[in-house]
Amino acid sequence: MAKNLVQKLIESHLISGEPVKGNAIGLRIDQTLTQDATGTMAYLQFEAMGIDRVKTELSAAYIDHNTLQTGFENADDHKYIQSCAARYGLWFSRPGNGICHQVHLERFGKPGKTLVGSDSHTPTGGGIGMLSFGAGGLDVACAMAGMPYHITMPAVVGVELKGRLSYGVSAKDVILELLRRVSVKGGVGKVFEYRGEGVKTLSVPERATITNMGTELGATSSVFPSDDITRDFLRREGREGDYVPLCADTDAEYDEYITIDLSAVVPLAACPHSPDNVVPVSELAGVKVDQCCIGSCTNSSYNDLMKAAAILKGKTVSASVSLTVSPGSKQVLSLVAKNGGLADIIGAGARVLECACGPCIGMGQSPCSGGVSLRTFNRNFFGRSGTRDAGVYLVSPETAAASALTGYITDPRTVKGIENIPLPESFEPDDNMIIPPFAPGDAEKQTVAKGPNIKPFPVGKKLEDTVQSEVTLCVGDNITTDHIMPAGAKILPYRSNVPYLSTFCFTVCDPEFPKRMAEKGTGVIIGGSNYGQGSSREHAALAPLYLGVRAVAAVSFARIHRANLINNGILPLMFKNESDKEKFSLGDGVELPGVRSRIAEGKEIVIKNMSTGESAVCECPLSEREKQCLLAGGLINVIKGEKNG
Repeated sequence: MAKNLVQKLIESHLISGEPVKGNAIGLRIDQTLTQDATGTMAYLQFEAMGIDRVKTELSAAYIDHNTLQTGFENADDHKYIQSCAARYGLWFSRPGNGICHQVHLERFGKPGKTLVGSDSHTPTGGGIGMLSFGAGGLDVACAMAGMPYHITMPAVVGVELKGRLSYGVSAKDVILELLRRVSVKGGVGKVFEYRGEGVKTLSVPERATITNMGTELGATSSVFPSDDITRDFLRREGREGDYVPLCADTDAEYDEYITIDLSAVVPLAACPHSPDNVVPVSELAGVKVDQCCIGSCTNSSYNDLMKAAAILKGKTVSASVSLTVSPGSKQVLSLVAKNGGLADIIGAGARVLECACGPCIGMGQSPCSGGVSLRTFNRNFFGRSGTRDAGVYLVSPETAAASALTGYITDPRTVKGIENIPLPESFEPDDNMIIPPFAPGDAEKQTVAKGPNIKPFPVGKKLEDTVQSEVTLCVGDNITTDHIMPAGAKILPYRSNVPYLSTFCFTVCDPEFPKRMAEKGTGVIIGGSNYGQGSSREHAALAPLYLGVRAVAAVSFARIHRANLINNGILPLMFKNESDKEKFSLGDGVELPGVRSRIAEGKEIVIKNMSTGESAVCECPLSEREKQCLLAGGLINVIKGEKNG
């Protein structure tokens, strides 16, 4: 039987379950990655399991998010993560070496391997032919411990690429075109597999841009075949031996089909405040720009920066614009400097930032009040930039550079000098900022260092027979993890301190929510569709857990956040009838009668509104493993029970 590439990758790593769409399956994981904003919690959870050493083929810890050190907190987290890497056998990428996804693609990614990372943009690895998943820290900790990674067997969308990109159009415009068509929730439960003659026209970094931002579709993952382009990239990285050819069978079938003619794609922009609010750049011509930021794990490759440099060469950034450039890795920065691009960027008046996530995660460079910021990033959620009334547009490096010069949103096709940048013959890899794993004997001698800001993570309690609580928050559709647990330079340093972090929980939506939860001690949240879209941050479940949230009843959930809720013992309930969410208001008393037995037996859950007398029926489809998690009050409790059993 002919198979698509996703089916081949899943079947070659299948540990449990039947690979039939909708079934629960467990996969063997070859590699893991963490970053510092989520990594501390992942390693605390790994330590709690009592495992002596990671059991994957390769696990890597990156420092790339919390690099603004205005106090001891971030530095302490870095020290803790480095000490965990030394103690438990991980590779450690030091601050300044680059963004986890860019560096992993360069130095560790291998076609045909599976990768789980505590960052939602881990599917970047699909650009090199990996089957990669973003996940919460606990799932990553389990993978490091040698446990399977559990997902629902996804539907596979075959994306046929035809033709070739035109002048001034980039891979960023391709994924924006897909977002325009499919929306931020159109990819839930699906993997996007790219195929067709157009694939051969895209470099690995361009493919990685597309798979990176596939996360914004709500997709489980995205993947390209591994072909001669992949082999050539690995050769330039000095890793040709890692190449494995991979592709779908010629007559493979897909659950859905999408065709994109690359030659018909135009420069696009995602307007505030959603990645799928996409229009042609030409329709925005004349919109005044205050800031342009080039970088992020989506667009910080050598080619991205060299194209921007070619546009900026010999010119000066508009006096009304602040332009920042964040190289994706030390390798990228070194090559751009060697080949003259850095001089062109600096000469034009850009501000060059360190090789890190920086503004994308809200770590500095907030735009001015009411400002318009063009960013080559992957998210433009409300308030994410650090300026609540700013208008953030997601664009390609070419559009950002062209607009920085004119001071207005500018179609890059109207600008001369966008060269077809060839990849360097060699990327001249230098891994002096990566510390390899300690040998087992030496690793056992290492001491794990924990600073005073690193607090124990909260653990859920066993699900009771009947839950009695109160509606403590009502929210609408497309609530993101940035709404639930904001990022930014003021909050990120406390990712290791859930008690303090929880005081910011949902304050974007309701400043009184943490105080209300402290007074009530327990609560139920009512939400709309696509609840929890965005990042993999487990803190969007841990902070509500600490505050006493027992259940979230919503129309639908984003994949990773739903998994994080279950892993931490919070009930993710879906209204059987969408309109039933209107039966509940802030302050209503609620009861979930017999919920424990109903979860155990796979029955529908009833939520009674004790204030109005109305009730709503909710579905909670669960695998046996997920049932165990909710009944025990979370995955950690299940693991502890298994060890003690």
